[in-house]
Amino acid sequence: MAAKSPAWRNAKHRAQWRMTLEVYAGALNDKLVDEITTEDVLAVLQPIWSTKPETASRTRGRIEAVLDAAHARGFIASGTANPARWRGHLDHLLPKRDKLSRRHHAALAWEELPAFMHELRERPATAARALEWCILTAARIGEALGTRWREIDREGEVWECPAECMKAGKSHRVPLSPAALALLDSMPAGGPDDFVFPGAKHGKPLSNMVMKALFKRMGRDNITTHGFRSTFRDWAGEATSHPREVCEAAY
Repeated sequence: MAAKSPAWRNAKHRAQWRMTLEVYAGALNDKLVDEITTEDVLAVLQPIWSTKPETASRTRGRIEAVLDAAHARGFIASGTANPARWRGHLDHLLPKRDKLSRRHHAALAWEELPAFMHELRERPATAARALEWCILTAARIGEALGTRWREIDREGEVWECPAECMKAGKSHRVPLSPAALALLDSMPAGGPDDFVFPGAKHGKPLSNMVMKALFKRMGRDNITTHGFRSTFRDWAGEATSHPREVCEAAY
């Protein structure tokens, strides 16, 4: 924790890490790191996996990070698999998070996203392009609809969302994928202060109410725009090998 804490955003994040390891993973604290087994990790996670899925997922990620650090320092033998690893390991022993009733915002399972994107791209409306932007950047709806052309660095392939538009009050840099850049190319170019997704009224962005109407037209009343952030996080955690901290920072 001392080594990692300079990268954490605030004291609250540090306190959460400590609480997670001392309270939820407390049963592991007296064990030698090279003696912790999959059964030990499951004993920590199973009591809270269904009742506190978000906490359980964070606990698993933090246990994995601690054991990875122990491995890097030579406290765990080279070649020993991390017992808290999700992909190809615990994902066979615990239900996926998208199968649990954990979300405040209904979300689409990441396995269903390619088909949804194909359907979405067949719709020519600005609302469809704005939703696609939300999905490709894992942004909140307010941040996405407020995107102005001056925030787009085409040469650097980055969208820099200013601090005043972010919930956390800090600017957020989003690397733009080829799909995101192609989406921008499909939008009518505007001046630096113009919105990428303009609304019906001049100088105003698209209203977030149009998203509800879009979902209704698509017959998708069971999902929400904000839920795609959960879809992204589940995909990043379950289908990629990126460290948890990177996944968290990306959305």
